[in-house]
Formats: sequence, structure tokens, C-alpha cells
Amino acid sequence: MATIPTLGAGRTTGHAASRAETRELLGKATYDLLVIGGGILGTATAWTAAQSGLKVAMVDAGDFAGATSSASSKLVHGGLRYLQTGAVKLVAENHKERRALATDVAPHLVNPLTFFVPVYKGGPHGATKLGAGVFLYSALSAFRDGMGRVSTAAHAAQQVPALRTEGLRSVAVYGDHQMNDSRVAVMTVRAAVDAGAVVLNHAEVTGLRFTGTRVTGAELKDRLDGTEFGVNARLVLNATGPWVDHLRKMEDAGAAPSIRLSKGAHVVVKRRTPWRAALTIPIDKYRVSFAIPWEDHVLLGTTDEEYTGDPQDVRATEADIDQILDEAGHAIKDEHLDRDLITYAFAGLRVLPGGPGDTAAAKRETVVTEGRGGMLSVAGGKWTTYRHIGRTVLDKLAHVPGTGLAEDMSAIPATVPLPGVGAPNAVAHRLLIDREPGSRMEPLVAKHLASHYGTLSFEIAHLIAEHPELGDPIHPDGPDVWAQVAYAADNEWAYTPDDVLRRRTTMTVRGLDTPEIRQQVEAFLAERKQG
Repeated sequence: MATIPTLGAGRTTGHAASRAETRELLGKATYDLLVIGGGILGTATAWTAAQSGLKVAMVDAGDFAGATSSASSKLVHGGLRYLQTGAVKLVAENHKERRALATDVAPHLVNPLTFFVPVYKGGPHGATKLGAGVFLYSALSAFRDGMGRVSTAAHAAQQVPALRTEGLRSVAVYGDHQMNDSRVAVMTVRAAVDAGAVVLNHAEVTGLRFTGTRVTGAELKDRLDGTEFGVNARLVLNATGPWVDHLRKMEDAGAAPSIRLSKGAHVVVKRRTPWRAALTIPIDKYRVSFAIPWEDHVLLGTTDEEYTGDPQDVRATEADIDQILDEAGHAIKDEHLDRDLITYAFAGLRVLPGGPGDTAAAKRETVVTEGRGGMLSVAGGKWTTYRHIGRTVLDKLAHVPGTGLAEDMSAIPATVPLPGVGAPNAVAHRLLIDREPGSRMEPLVAKHLASHYGTLSFEIAHLIAEHPELGDPIHPDGPDVWAQVAYAADNEWAYTPDDVLRRRTTMTVRGLDTPEIRQQVEAFLAERKQG
């Protein structure tokens, strides 16, 4: 194991204000909008509202995207299976947002990926049906990712050697995108702050503030040091995901449940052979499971079952892992699904509208409601359309009577890129050729930084140039370096080992999140805080 660098070295001026400074900012002003919850919905709304000129505050009891929003399938997609239900307009809208993210908003974080749908003898779908489906799917994106088609079993096996070939007739081929959800979340928070928002993670709401019967703020507790403080706001948005009803009961003790939860689990395995495409594996006529190349590994899943427990306790169980491996085995050879290859298993909760029926068939829609005290609650949604969701919620905010917010809003641009926007290959090339004389960056590290930070990689490279020890790998088997930990602490609101290892780097997903590494990162963060 490499020696930890001199931890006070390389301190940047910091994009994120200190926690004490942020608490003071939050406590001394009245905000136009207080967003409670820093997942997909909260960050999208905070970013959009700040762009419109509103004075925005956002808090989260945990880390930004610390729960379900960093436990997704890492896809930015139109939703091929939605075509089965006739949701053609929805798929077209999803494609439009997917293209915007991939070309204008976050090309450094959203990457094209080819998908194969294997057609087996006796399988739930035939080649003709799937071929027509992927053709329509690609047509709805104006064929910008190529033309959906049917290809041969031999071609598929050459691209994905792990593919099971017994009984394989052909594959349907289509294009979509994938992303690093945690990095998109952090960059969206940073974009919101660039637009004027004030944000704080690890800040738990302990109660709501009222003026008369109207909700006008929140009481908070800093989970890291116990400091209690409060925030005043003209309007409060409850975007707490699985905890949305918990906050609604703070507003109105008699509030009826408004949502139900579905658990989606995933498994990450080491790959033994190249994966040049992802697999969409039909399980039955309606369900599919994915096998997606991800961070030099393969991401498998997901499950879809009702969850009634405490959202804080959600995890991937042994039964979930068995199910995921079994379903992956429909199309992947056994030797690629050995349990010894598992590096990480995780689960998140989908928030669905309340009501009867199977969760797998429930609509994935965003619902905005107004409570008795005037607090808005928003639930549902997904990463692909998160910008659209932010705009939809902003429109709702503008029409809440008695707040006068509409008068203070300006029109926002159709497309605003996330920080770091740039072509990863070009950034990686620059990192390799623009280094200081005598210094050296490994090509794999340059590629890794470019595809997770975009042009912000140059700030990390500057840290390494000034303090070469920060260029050492956190673990010798992975591409993450200590400069990323320094950068996360100074610029990305990372305060705990989980913040760094699970969401600011790829250490956990690679199975490199050892107790020794955790101790080293914790020591690094503690010393940096004091430095």
C-alpha cells in the first residue's frame, strides 16, 4: 500500500465554503426557495431555480445523491421497454433529453454505448418483433445513434465473449448512453452553486418553521458536529425521495401516505474478457435485466419489488444477489458470474405514486403536490429527464399563490452545460502532453480523470504538479489518486470516507474499499480539515 501523502499539501482555495460559513449564510437570510433533499429532484430544481434568479438554499440529511440517486443502473436512455406499453411520445421525449445530456450538457460524463438484446430459441421475444422495436426506438431519436437492427450471433459473441451462445439465434442492436450518476450529481450541485445557490449536505431537518399555518423554513442539525441552526424561506420544497412522507407529516401530522417504494438492487462483478457492448436480457415478456460494462467491471441488474421497510436500511440481500446472477445467467456464461468475482452490491428505492398494483407496472412519473402548510412535495422521476423535471417543478413553483416568486423569475437558457464540459479524449490528451517537465501521468489515470471530471481534470493535474505525492494511487489496483481526495474535500463537499470512496471516486465499485483504505481516507480528511 502506498504511503499517504503529506495531507495538508496541495490545498486549493476551495469551491465549497466551510460548513460554518455555509451555516451562517443559511441562517441570516430569507431564501426564495429552500430545497430539502439533494438527490435527482432536489439538485435539478435547485440548479434550475438558481438559474432563474431565485435565491436558493438546498440541504440534505446525508450526502448529495447519497441514497437512491447514486444507486441507479447508470443509464441515460429512452426506455426501450416503454414501447411495449405504447408510450411512443414518452420515449421520444426521453431521447430528446438523452441527446441534450450527451452532446451539450455533459458529454464528459455521458457516454454512448451499444446494446444487444439476445434472441434465444424458445425465448419470450422473436427476432422480427425485437428488430421492429429497436428500429422504431432508433427512429424516435432520428437515428442519431445508428439504425436499430438485427445482427448475427457470431457478431455478438465476438463483441461480448461472455455471451452464452447455446440456442442463440441472433441479437437486436440499438444505441443508448450511460453515465456516472454520482459525478453528474456533484457537478449539478456545483452548477447550482455557480448560479448562486447555497448548499449543505449532512444537515438534517429536525422540524419545520411556520408563520401562522404556512411553512416558511426549517430547523436543522449539522450531523457532523451537532450544530443546530435554521433557514427561512418564502417557499419550501420537499424533495426527500423515499422520506417524502416523513417530511409531509412534519407539515401535517394527519397527512396520508402518498407514495410507495420499489427496491432495485445491482451487483458489480470483475470482467474476465472484453465487453464491447451491453446486454439487455429479456427475462419474460415484460421484464429485462441489464449487463453493462462499467468502470472496467460489469454492472448487473436490476430487481423490482415492493419495499415497506425503513429507507435507511435498504440494501442488496443474498436473495437479491441470487436473483440478479440467475437472471444474468439467461445470457451470460457461468464462469463470468462466479460469486468470487463480485466487488460490490447495492440497492436503491424507486419512489412511485401510491396506489394498488404491481410496482413493476407502476408509472415512473413525477408528481408535485401542495400540503396544508403550503409546502410543495415532489416525488418520482429519473436521471435521463432530470433537467426536464427541474423545469417542470420550477413552473409549479411559479404558480404557487401568495409567494410572488413568478415576479422574481427570469427566463432560463434552453441548455446550460455542467462544469467541466469537454471531450474526454481531448482532455486526456492534454493531460498527457501539457504536464510539467520531468513529471509523468499514467495514461490510465489521465483517461480516468478526463472521463470523470472533464476539463476540471486540469485543476487536479495542477495539484499533482505542485505536490507529486498527490499523484500516487489510493490503491495500487485502481486509477483513483490522492489528488481526487484532496479535490473532493476542497471543492466537492466530501466530508466522510463514504462521500469520497462511494461517490467522488470509483474505489467502492471496484472492491478497493478496504478497512485500511477507509482509515487512510478518514485520516486524510481529518488532517485536511485542520490544515
